[in-house]
Amino acid sequence: MRTQFLHLALIELYYFVNKGFFEDENQLIDEVDYIRHIPAIILQGRYDVIAPMEAAWELHKAWPEANFRIVENAGHSIYDPYNSRELVAATNHFVNEG
Repeated sequence: MRTQFLHLALIELYYFVNKGFFEDENQLIDEVDYIRHIPAIILQGRYDVIAPMEAAWELHKAWPEANFRIVENAGHSIYDPYNSRELVAATNHFVNEG
């Protein structure tokens, strides 16, 4: 289990050091037209204190074609059972939709 978290920490550190590979903090919303055609689901844990809900909501407002779901009783972690369930459901949705 420790190795799993170490790998996750290293990947996250890589993204943080490189600022998520964005040129500025508004790039995703400013350039959403490049990805608008891609089916997407935005999942946001209600109790996520790391990634504020406001950011997910602003992305959804800029990309209304994306399905926006608030995951009740969930925080930030993909290991949170509520988030895991929603991530699997979202993946299954795309598998079944083709």
